[in-house]
Amino acid sequence: MTRKISILLPDLRSGGVERIRIVLAREFARAGHEVEFVLMHARGELLAEAQAEFGVVDLACPRARNLPLTLTRYLRRRRPDALLAAMWPLTVIAPLMRLAGYRGQIVVSEHNTLSVQYGYWGRLHHVALRGSMAASYRLAHARVGVSSGVCDDIGALSGLSRTAFEVVHNPVSIRPGPDAQLLQSVDTLWAAPRGARIVTVGSMKAQKNHPLLLRAFAQMARPDARLMFVGTGAGETDLRALAGELGVASQVIFAGFHPDPTPFYQTADLFVLSSDYEGFGNVIVEALACGTSVVSTDCPSGPAEILQNGKYGRLVPVRDAQALADAMQEALTAPHDATLLKQRASDFAPAIAAKRYLELLCP
Repeated sequence: MTRKISILLPDLRSGGVERIRIVLAREFARAGHEVEFVLMHARGELLAEAQAEFGVVDLACPRARNLPLTLTRYLRRRRPDALLAAMWPLTVIAPLMRLAGYRGQIVVSEHNTLSVQYGYWGRLHHVALRGSMAASYRLAHARVGVSSGVCDDIGALSGLSRTAFEVVHNPVSIRPGPDAQLLQSVDTLWAAPRGARIVTVGSMKAQKNHPLLLRAFAQMARPDARLMFVGTGAGETDLRALAGELGVASQVIFAGFHPDPTPFYQTADLFVLSSDYEGFGNVIVEALACGTSVVSTDCPSGPAEILQNGKYGRLVPVRDAQALADAMQEALTAPHDATLLKQRASDFAPAIAAKRYLELLCP
C-alpha cells in the first residue's frame, strides 16, 4: 500500500542528517511511497537536490516555539500517513501533534549524543532538554537512535527504558566511481604523489575538532605529507591561521564543499576523523566504501561501532594529538585490505536502513 511520508527537518544544509534524509527518501520512493520534505526554512546546499525529486514544503517558521502551530496546520492540510522527524527540538515537537489530533504514525530519530552536544549549554537548558524528552518521547510511536551509544544516551536523558529505543544505523550510499576527468582533477589538486595523502570530510565546526587534526599532522613532521579539508564552515578562518602558526600551511589544502566527496576518498591514502563526539560517523563508512584506511578518535558513540573496536580501522583517545599523529603515521605505512573495508561498508547500505524505518513508519 502506498503511503505518504513527510520528513520534518530544520532545513537542507549540507549536513550529515540532511544527506541521510535524502538517501532515505529515495529508498522510500523506490518502495512505492510518496515523500514530501517539510522544512522550517526552505534553504541549504541540498535544497535543489531534494526539490528535483520530491515535494518540498516551506513552513517559513523562524523559531522552534512557533513550530507546533505551524506544523499542526500543515498536517491538517496535507494529511500525511506518517511523520519522520530528526534532531531535537523537532523530535519533541513532532509527537505533540498527537495531542492536536494527528492520527498518522510519528517516528523520531536522534543523530547525536545529546548529553555531549548540549553539555555546555547550562543547567536550565539541561532541565529543558530532559523534561521535553521525558514528556514527549512517550507520545511517539517509535524512537530511533543511529547507534547503540546514542540510544543509551537518550534513554538516560529521557528516563525511558532502553528497550523503548530502536537502533537503526545511518544509511550510506555507495556511489559509483566518478568519471576519469573528475578523478584526475582531484588527483591534481593534491599536488603531491601518493603515499602520504590524508583527507578529512565534514563541516568546520567545534564538534569535529579540526585543530586537533592540524596539530597531529604538524607533529608527524613529514614534508612529503598533505592534509586536505573537504568542507566549509565557521571555523575555516581559524584553521587557516593555525596552519600558518604550525608551519604547515604549504602542506594543507582547503578544497571547499563538494556534494560528492567520493573522488577525495579515492585519491587519498588515509581518512581521519578527529571529532570530540559523533552520533554515528557517515564519513567513516564513505571512506571504507572506497577502500581507504581510517583513523578515528574513539569518541561517543558511532566510530567504535562502525570500526568494530578497531577491526576495520584505528581508534585513538579523544583530544590526544600525539596518539592521533602516531596512528596516522602507522596507517600510512601499514598494508590494509581494501576489499575487507568495502565489505564492511556494505553493512550500511541504504536499503537496509530504509526497510527498518518503513517497518516503523508503516506498521
